[in-house]
Amino acid sequence: MSWLVFSYSLPSKASSSPRVTLWRRLRRIGAIAINSIQILPEHDECLEAFQWLAQEVQKAKGEALIMRVEQFEGLSDAEIIERFREACREDYAQIDNEATKLEKALESLTESEERTSISESLERLYKQHAEISRIDFFDCPEGAQVIAHLNQVAQSISPSDGAIEIAAVAVEQYQHRQWVTRPRPHVDRLACIWLIRRFINPNASIRYAKEAAADEVAFDMNAGEFQHQGNLCTFEVMVKAFGLDNPGLQILGQIVHEIDLRDGLYRQPQTAGVDALLRGWLLANFSDEALETHGVALFEGLYAAVSQETAKASNLSTRRRSSKK
Repeated sequence: MSWLVFSYSLPSKASSSPRVTLWRRLRRIGAIAINSIQILPEHDECLEAFQWLAQEVQKAKGEALIMRVEQFEGLSDAEIIERFREACREDYAQIDNEATKLEKALESLTESEERTSISESLERLYKQHAEISRIDFFDCPEGAQVIAHLNQVAQSISPSDGAIEIAAVAVEQYQHRQWVTRPRPHVDRLACIWLIRRFINPNASIRYAKEAAADEVAFDMNAGEFQHQGNLCTFEVMVKAFGLDNPGLQILGQIVHEIDLRDGLYRQPQTAGVDALLRGWLLANFSDEALETHGVALFEGLYAAVSQETAKASNLSTRRRSSKK
């Protein structure tokens, strides 16, 4: 693969302030140091970040050079990628340690005690995780583990009202049924449509209407077989009803839940981006058919990405358990 290399020098008589500022900026954009050079993967946003830094160096009367490198002698791509992951791993570990401290603090609280300070500390950890995720160019597995840990703490602060019992149904009974939901599908309905086409019937017929016919399967409507139950959105209900629960679908459910209900129960790094994209489609006045097409593609890609992340995190946990035996 290709890499971006940033080399710079500042005047020997320059004060320490520009050097410290530059060092902090390099850390913030996720660059790693190898000998006397700084490296980033060849992404457009990384090139732009180095170009801005070069301007800063030149303003400080220094010199900067940006290069594209295909291969480093004596250092493989895999070794460089591991260095990037190690840098993120250390930052994720700090957040994980802080999350553990919050858990212990929660254990010592009584029901009447104020939890505001812990909630504020948790919010800060979420923001730190988002900053690291932004420069986690090679999907460090610890990232998924830490966000799951933070979500556990969040649930401890604001526990749900208890488990909701969802009646199980068989996929086979719904493979040749007509489905119906409300027009202008948004996050919950789009996720349900993707779920239907992905796991129940790829050729399912889905109609948009305010009322369902007697023989149709209604979902996310005022009345019907699948709708909100308790604090669960319709997507979460359908996942449980069809017994399709797996780590990837759990994360998708948390993203859909937060965008749909906005109760602060779950935090996933993808939530804000998905929310903005879906709202943009509505503002652009996409047709129901266009919303469906784009929504199915969005959730298919999102499912592939989060499934890969959870698989990496699971494999890492397995290796760690094996090494301790």
